Amino acid sequence: MSEPRLEDIGDYNTLKGEKKRIVWAVIVAGLLLGVVYLIAYNLYDNTKDAIPVKDEITVVPLSKSIPIR
Repeated sequence: MSEPRLEDIGDYNTLKGEKKRIVWAVIVAGLLLGVVYLIAYNLYDNTKDAIPVKDEITVVPLSKSIPIR
């Protein structure tokens, strides 16, 4: 199977029938998945009851107990 060339790729405006329906089905499916994700994210987002942490790690001490080989 050879690689597609620009001359062989059909333009969307010339698509008819089942191919055009498949393109629309893929677009609609993507939008529906996005809406489902957005709804699930808003329903199950538990950051409202998160514990605020005010300690910031500014310096990470180097460990001398790990031998370097």
